[in-house]
Amino acid sequence: MWKGGMCVRKVAVALAGMVLMPGCARDAFAPYFAHPLPPTYQAAPGVRPANVSRWWTRFASPELDALIAAANFDNLDIAVAVAQLRQAEAQVRITGAALWPALSYGDASSRSQVSGTNAPGVIALPTIRDSYSKALNASYTLDVWGQNRDALEAAIRTKAASAYQVEVVRLTTYAAAVNDFLVYAANYERAKVAKNNAADAERILGVIGQRRAVGTAADLDIAQQKSLVEIQRANIPPLVQAAENARIALAVLLGRPAQSVQLATRSLGRLRLPVVSPGIPATLLLRRPDIRSAEEQLLSADANVDVARKAFLPSIALTGQAGFQSALLATLLRPESGIYSIAAGVTQPIFDGDRLRGQLALSVADRQQLLEAYRKSIVQALSDVETALIAMRENAARERAQRLGVAEAKRAFALSELKLREGTIDLQTLLNTQITLFQAQDTLIQIRLARLQAAAALYQALGGDWEETPAMSPLQ
Repeated sequence: MWKGGMCVRKVAVALAGMVLMPGCARDAFAPYFAHPLPPTYQAAPGVRPANVSRWWTRFASPELDALIAAANFDNLDIAVAVAQLRQAEAQVRITGAALWPALSYGDASSRSQVSGTNAPGVIALPTIRDSYSKALNASYTLDVWGQNRDALEAAIRTKAASAYQVEVVRLTTYAAAVNDFLVYAANYERAKVAKNNAADAERILGVIGQRRAVGTAADLDIAQQKSLVEIQRANIPPLVQAAENARIALAVLLGRPAQSVQLATRSLGRLRLPVVSPGIPATLLLRRPDIRSAEEQLLSADANVDVARKAFLPSIALTGQAGFQSALLATLLRPESGIYSIAAGVTQPIFDGDRLRGQLALSVADRQQLLEAYRKSIVQALSDVETALIAMRENAARERAQRLGVAEAKRAFALSELKLREGTIDLQTLLNTQITLFQAQDTLIQIRLARLQAAAALYQALGGDWEETPAMSPLQ
């Protein structure tokens, strides 16, 4: 009796001893960064761990909290990323199926008629034949070299990368929503300041009109002040437009029509400026989902390199069939109707026009590309944190100086208006004082916006708020 399993093992051992292909042995590989990570950030040398839990709540705006909650459920980019994760999970099941035997059942019934005039000069009755069969068919490709296991590992790593990518999209969405919210509030606050400045300029225009009535002001003074009034009025529509554009962009992030998104916050004054500790740079390798995704993609590519290497080795396939076949349905299930077949086949690539070597070279190049992308993601992460820290530090100093400048500009404007009523000031000096105050107030709002945006950018650079999920585990 032929021992199929023993024969296959002997063939596999013999072929393993006969085949010696270059580069078939698996080499040790681990993602690595070309340069040592710095112990601290240059712009903030502290090492206290960063607290990024629900970071958007640090701005102390219930309206912003509600917007982020809505974006988490309704954002369409997040929905697309989740669908891509489901695709990757399905691909894991498809790839893992190669590790199991394939089993199918066939049930066939047929009737055929053979002509009775096939022989020259002979006319006979046609022959009718019936055939009935029921059989189980099985096939299995032995994973002797672990090629299928490597392919499964690559698929699992790709799934983990997709899971991290969901968090990348989620973090990007949160940061964009915060930014649009801040831009909306800042521009409406700037528009309000512009309206107040226009009202102040109109009041000064009235004073100049009174002076002209008594002959102490000229038409040129009136024209210059009117020009300033109209300039301030002209500044308002672009600011409102910028605010509304931010609201519409926020509506897109929420996956809603713009008409359904209305915001009540129209000033940055009530928003709290978060205090953020960046921690140490090494934590970015674990906190940043884009770095984790790049690492998983790299490990997936490494597994694909092993798949390409093992394609040079022979493959061993087993097939079998067992069932019943009979010309009569009544005798189909009798023991005498039993049929079976067992077969083993070995396929060894010999010449393929260098296709397999090209595939190996392509897999190695893909891995190198992803290694460089992994390194770049680390450099980019470190740069993002440093950039945000510098922006927070310098804008804080700038805001302090600007607030002092606004206070002095207000004092100068008040004194200029008083002297104008007394008739002891040059009109050009008054005009310059007004312009200085109006510009200083507008700049102060923009600096405050930049500080708040820098805080949001720092939270994003630190990786935001997310937790590991089972989908991220390559061991699942």
